[in-house]
Amino acid sequence: MVKLIALYKHPENKEAFDQHYFGHHAPITAKIPGLQKMEVTRVVGSPMGGEGKYYIMCEMYYENHDALKAAMKSDEGRASGKDLMSFAGDLVTLMIGEEMNE
Repeated sequence: MVKLIALYKHPENKEAFDQHYFGHHAPITAKIPGLQKMEVTRVVGSPMGGEGKYYIMCEMYYENHDALKAAMKSDEGRASGKDLMSFAGDLVTLMIGEEMNE
């Protein structure tokens, strides 16, 4: 299992961010071919106290690297990426990870 992970820093206007993210961006992303599961986590704090560095984490699961590559090249994948850059390009860090099952 391969994951595309998006970590979002705290936006200046959390209400506007949430409205766009949950009302527009997440529905576009959910339509990407090959996406098996999408989990969105709101970060509520840090073990050290305070709100922490990140606001939201989204994990998007794909069968393998080829499925992820195909998804990113799809019309829906391109639409999601374009929208992401339009509202959160300066807030988001993207990573690809592999689940480790021992």
